[in-house]
Order: sequence, then C-alpha cells, then structure tokens
Amino acid sequence: MTSPETSPKTSESVFTVREVSFAYPGGPPVLRDITLDLWRGQSVALLGANASGKSTLLQLLDGLHFPTTGTIHAFGEPLTEAALERPEFARSFRQRVGMMFQHSEVQLFCATVEEELAFAPLQLRMPEDEVRQRVEDALELMEIRHLRDRSPQSLSGGEQKRVALGGLLTAGPQVLLLDEPTAGLDPRSQQWLLELLTQLRGAGLTAITATHDLELAIEVADWAVVMSEEHQIVAQGPVSWLVGNLDLLLEVNLIHAHAHAHGSVRHVHPHLHGLGHEHGH
Repeated sequence: MTSPETSPKTSESVFTVREVSFAYPGGPPVLRDITLDLWRGQSVALLGANASGKSTLLQLLDGLHFPTTGTIHAFGEPLTEAALERPEFARSFRQRVGMMFQHSEVQLFCATVEEELAFAPLQLRMPEDEVRQRVEDALELMEIRHLRDRSPQSLSGGEQKRVALGGLLTAGPQVLLLDEPTAGLDPRSQQWLLELLTQLRGAGLTAITATHDLELAIEVADWAVVMSEEHQIVAQGPVSWLVGNLDLLLEVNLIHAHAHAHGSVRHVHPHLHGLGHEHGH
C-alpha cells in the first residue's frame, strides 16, 4: 500500500536501499526486503510499532550493521564494511552522517560536556580554533553553557540528549538519524527539542526520525515511511496523507480500536496515540 504521490526528489541521493534484509546472528530477520530512496533535504519520519525494525534500519544507514542480503549506497557509494575501513571514505561518511540513539547516555563517554562536544571535530582533524568555535556554538544552540564542565554521566536524561545532539552537530553533518528522540523527555524538554528540529529542518539538513509517535511525525517531517510488524515497508507518502489513513494505522499498530456500546449498539473508534482523542468511524 503506497500513497498516490511519489517521494520528492532533489539533485542528490543520500541513501539508496535495495532489497535489504537483516538478521542478528542466530535470530530471525528483523528487516525484510527493504527498498527505499532518501534525498538531500528531506525530513522523513520512519514510523512503526515497537520491534518493527525501524531502529535497526537506522543503524544500517549509520554503518553500524550491514545487510544480510541487499545493498545500501550512501551519497552514491556502496556503504559496506570494506568501504568504512578506508580512512578517506570513513572520515567523509562520519562527518556527513550523525546518529542520536534513543538512550543518549550510551554515546557519551568523555569526562566533561565540553570535551564531548569537541570530540567529533577533533577526530575529523579540524583546526583547533575551529573546534573551539564549534564547541561554543553548540553550547549556545543547545543552551548548555552552564554544563560545560560537568560530567555527561551526571546529567539528567534531557540534558544528555542536548549534549548528544550537540556532539553530532559540531561535526557539521548533512544527515541526522534520530532514534525516538523524545523518548523519556519531560514536556518542556520535548517542546525544546521539537523547536530545534524544526530549526534544523529549515536549515536544509536531511533528518530521518524513527518514531511511533504520530504527533512527533507531524511536527518534524514532511514524508513518512511506514513499517509493519512483519519488518517490511508497507507504505510511504506525505505525513498529511498518512495521518488520515486510519485503516493503515490500525494495520501497523500505530493506533488501536476502542470499542464501546450505546444501549444495544456497539461502536468502534480508532484512537490515534499522541494526537489527543480524535475518533474516526
């Protein structure tokens, strides 16, 4: 099932995914026959229920795992283990693509916030004065100047998200892969993150956000890719088209049907999680 509209194309392909399947050693497939094109400047919501495979797909796009079958190209070049062993390709890819994990603490390992923000540009061998400026810019953008000398491990979950995202941005990426970015955040931190992602979207970054939250998808994306609980892509199209497709949302377990009775008449209303209590008949 797909939208009658096609994905908007720009002059540059970011990721080309063809017939990709993936299984962890000894386990069943967690991705099946994934074919997908992602283009420069797109804001994409990768939607699916828990365990549909969307986090694993992000990790393949980040070069953390590699397909069991099928191929992935990044910026027109094969994204393979062998390619990432070549220093020139690895440096270019790691600068252009950054991923924020659902649990941000796993990617924070430096002694202070300032060192965390400086890590990526130092690894990319940027000049020292440029590294300092990027760190200052990230501290300002993330609103974490007061945390610069703190240990990332001592921070709250929301603060750790800010540091993790700031650490990605200091590398100057073209693509952000965001895995459930609002998970575990309080309402104020969620609103701040949504506003920042909207700002980055306006700056032309390509953002691919894995989520099961339809409200988040509406806020941060124009295009949606929908995964089923059978670990396949079953639809893609504009987010505005998706949220009106209640049959599809029910099918992939992004909403649930609530049944109740009025006298002898039984009614079933789809409930859209994250969108208040909108009902459809």
